[in-house]
Amino acid sequence: MSVTEFIIIRHGETVWNREGRIQGHLDSPLNGIGLAQAAAIGSRLAGEAFDALYSSDLGRARQTAERIAQCTGHPIRSDARLRERHLGVLQSLTRPEAERLHPEAYSRYRHDGSDYALPGGESARQCFERNLACLEEIAARHPGARAVVVTHGGVLDGVYRRATGLPFEGPRMFSILNASLNVFRYRAGEWSLTLWGDISHLGATALDDA
Repeated sequence: MSVTEFIIIRHGETVWNREGRIQGHLDSPLNGIGLAQAAAIGSRLAGEAFDALYSSDLGRARQTAERIAQCTGHPIRSDARLRERHLGVLQSLTRPEAERLHPEAYSRYRHDGSDYALPGGESARQCFERNLACLEEIAARHPGARAVVVTHGGVLDGVYRRATGLPFEGPRMFSILNASLNVFRYRAGEWSLTLWGDISHLGATALDDA
């Protein structure tokens, strides 16, 4: 079976990223830094050959993908399965607000592992399963090709763990940066990591999905 290469990009910085708010399925637009980051990714990818451009349907990912499309000419294929984890009652809150308003839910979100579903939301495992199903469908659609996917920190977390063999339940000990470029290869159910956290196109630092 042919190898499919994925360039997976976290969206540019948003207003809520800068404020430290939990986004989940709610949305916050790219701020000025995020728009510049998206343009920088587009300029970089204009010099790369790839076959398809996919995006989460959430606005912050779409905004990033639109800047890429302006530079590369690829149509954007949106898919809701590439969304971030639905974080239920915690969405729109800062972490101090979440801890104060929903102490039990916030504590379980932080410490109860991949199978805890927040009230009104979903578990990390449920999120990863829909993300992975979508990515593997994209691989089947583009065997032996290269696809760019614009998505979210939680999606990258799951794919990184699958590719590196890290336990899905453990704490995250690696950075997931806004507007970072990450390269994976997929073949016959097996994932491998080629490049992680590349922000050389930005000429600056970026916020972590902490």
